[in-house]
Amino acid sequence: MGTPPSPARPRRAAARLRPGSGDVCGRRAAGERPGGGPGRRELLEGRSGRQRYMRTGEGFLLVFSVTDRGSFEEIYKFQRQILRVKDRDEFPMILIGNKADLDHQRQVTQEEGQQLARQLKVTYMEASAKIRMNVDQAFHELVRVIRKFQEQECPPSPEPTRKEKDKKGCHCVIF
Repeated sequence: MGTPPSPARPRRAAARLRPGSGDVCGRRAAGERPGGGPGRRELLEGRSGRQRYMRTGEGFLLVFSVTDRGSFEEIYKFQRQILRVKDRDEFPMILIGNKADLDHQRQVTQEEGQQLARQLKVTYMEASAKIRMNVDQAFHELVRVIRKFQEQECPPSPEPTRKEKDKKGCHCVIF
């Protein structure tokens, strides 16, 4: 008779992004549209996939291309959608103007980026994924913003004093 055929492996819903294809560290940040069109993940996952990332994310890079005014104009919508999904008035986010190395193609000025960041109450940075300018710094800054937010949300409880420890007694059981 022979062995039964092995079940087909399920295909992944999202395409893998190759380093050097315009992505950041092997993945594309939410909101950036390469070449002015939607990102590959956005095409494959649609709105529900994006909302799933928004529900589970602890912080967000709001990335637009300084060479694409349309991507800049959509940032406000993405920020509002994140806040709506999180049911919050504020959440850890950083605004990133990508493709800063393409100054001759610039459609969004640095001042406009800073102005939007002030309006959204977030930090603004310019970066270039192509030449790796400020890419690592953007992620490091996001981690700092996330940690600061988490400390404000849940401040660490003070260490109990020696007397409080003695009152509680030992929690060890010796047989």
